[in-house]
Amino acid sequence: MTPLPPGFRIALDQDTRELADGLWFGGSPARVLRLTGAGRQAWQDLGDGPVTSAVTGTLARRLTDAGLAHPVPPEPEAPADVTVAVPVRDRAELLDRCLAGLGKAYPVLVVDDGSDDAAAIAAVAAAHGAKLVRRDVNGGPGAARNTALDHVGTELVAFLDSDCVAASGWVDGLAKHFADPLLAAVAPRVRALAPDNWAGRYTRAAGSLDLGDRPARVAPGTRTSYVPTAALVARRSALTSVAADGAVFDPRLRVGEDVDLVWRLHEAGFRVRYAPDVAVGHHEPETWRALLGRRARYGTSAAPLALRHPKALAPLALHLWPAVTVGALLARRPVLAALAFGGSVGSMRKLLHAHDVPDAGVVRAMATAVRQTWLGCGRYGTQFAAPLLAALLVPGGRRRWGRRAAVASLLLGPPLTAWAGRRPELGPVRYTAAAIADDIAYGAGVWAGCLAHRTTVPVRPVLVRRPLEIDPKGKR
Repeated sequence: MTPLPPGFRIALDQDTRELADGLWFGGSPARVLRLTGAGRQAWQDLGDGPVTSAVTGTLARRLTDAGLAHPVPPEPEAPADVTVAVPVRDRAELLDRCLAGLGKAYPVLVVDDGSDDAAAIAAVAAAHGAKLVRRDVNGGPGAARNTALDHVGTELVAFLDSDCVAASGWVDGLAKHFADPLLAAVAPRVRALAPDNWAGRYTRAAGSLDLGDRPARVAPGTRTSYVPTAALVARRSALTSVAADGAVFDPRLRVGEDVDLVWRLHEAGFRVRYAPDVAVGHHEPETWRALLGRRARYGTSAAPLALRHPKALAPLALHLWPAVTVGALLARRPVLAALAFGGSVGSMRKLLHAHDVPDAGVVRAMATAVRQTWLGCGRYGTQFAAPLLAALLVPGGRRRWGRRAAVASLLLGPPLTAWAGRRPELGPVRYTAAAIADDIAYGAGVWAGCLAHRTTVPVRPVLVRRPLEIDPKGKR
């Protein structure tokens, strides 16, 4: 394992907690990490200061890879060697706003991806001192970024979509992470720039490009499984090392090309990180029609991504005992639900005892797993089986009120839970209606992609057999 370099510090993830001396729980997916005496000493050294040795660097790498902690890079001694690449097609006014926010700190390359009004794009680029490359035929954002890479000579390239607004220091805040030689790319938080209407307020609260305020290692199956390339700083040598047929971004993908690249980088052994302490703004659709249309287009990427990365895409991950518990509750079988919940608690305690891990808090943890399974099933049903849920809500006699209540909990539970946690600028009714429409639009896009590519992988749930990873490597 390549250690995290000297000078890096680490910050524990907010969910990480110490179960006992040298025994840590947290990460994504959840795991228990046990430290030996040497590991505990290395942990103490990291708590007091930065990485100073191979031992502390190896522990820091293990903790940050697992998601129990996040790397805090040292301040650079010199400015980064970066070129900002801005792909654009028409919308010259948005390009002007984008370039105006960048300043003159780094060279800027604008790639005109077949704009109808090429003169307007050229005039904006010239006004801001940006170099311009023109593609005569529109190839999509991936093809435009590939063209940018052909004209970039710096080791780092900062991709920024023309409908983004970033302060001049955004590159510096991300570039310092490249003191880690394994880092291939790092993304900022993308905040919605949306009008003050129903669609805009919903987008500001639940925009699909905004991945939240928690830093993360980006990898399939984790809390942050991808990052968009609307704003991304990347190491050019890492990108070219995963190129296929000479293309870093797959030009066949008009949507989802960024997810595909992130997953290929992960498969190649590189690290990709999400650093929300740096943020950029992103222009969002102003109407429901445009917003839901974009969500449906995003959904169409699931099928081609599943064909390329069949193990990385799961619409719903189910753990056996929590899934049985939720199923029994929805079927109004309280005795079966209690037995299943007892089975989940018992099986987890057995696993923990087998590895000498304290079992305090197991009941609460399994109750949380049941809650998350219920929310996941609800969102899955809304996205991929909304007509069935609607049919089950149709009144059919007094004795079926329980069935309708169960279905209503699946439909309304996820958006109301999200509303309660976020407290957006919308009331619960409007937020819930918007979230349901959002999920249905995305699901429609997924189904359309499945039909076009003749696959059901993007809509097939997976059963997770191991509820918790006990990391044996932590004993070294």
